[in-house]
Amino acid sequence: MNLPPLTQRFVLHFGEMGSRWGINRTVGQIYALLYVSAKPLNADEVGEALNFSRSNVSMGLKELQSWSLVRLIHQPNDRREYFQAPDDVWAIFRTLATERRKREIDPTLSMLRDALMEQPSVAEDIHAQARMKQMHAFIEMMTDWLDEVQKMDSATLASLMKMGAKVQKMLELKDRVKQVFGLSPEAAPLDTAAVEVKNGQL
Repeated sequence: MNLPPLTQRFVLHFGEMGSRWGINRTVGQIYALLYVSAKPLNADEVGEALNFSRSNVSMGLKELQSWSLVRLIHQPNDRREYFQAPDDVWAIFRTLATERRKREIDPTLSMLRDALMEQPSVAEDIHAQARMKQMHAFIEMMTDWLDEVQKMDSATLASLMKMGAKVQKMLELKDRVKQVFGLSPEAAPLDTAAVEVKNGQL
């Protein structure tokens, strides 16, 4: 590879990791190079930097474009096509989440919805359908959460991720408030703004 040592290390590692994420090594290395590059690169520059054939570079770039992970750029007075990875890592996260949902989650949800509409007649299928219902509910809850995440701007999303354990503490506090006021878990959501702290128990 015709790359500086640190860049080469990153590119090689990303190629190895890419194979574990379901993309081939070539595509992973091309993406890594575009991500750390200070400027958009054309196919010839990518091939020269990675010692890849033009055909491998072309196929890799098409794969990345199909995932919306690189964007095509045209330079003034230059007929060649240049490629660049998004600068915002949160935009990359949202793109990956959207693409993986279309390719992996949505087909599963469709199959589960069809399965839940059936009327099984044997015990094994009745049990299996009950398990499918649980999976369907879980996946729908997760996709609803992802939909909300997709609506957030990058700054809001970063703040949410940084909250970490604070979210769990907030949920624990809500449960303690319910216990203090004798509310069951099935009770309507508590209007915490209207609650008065009693006897220093919170």
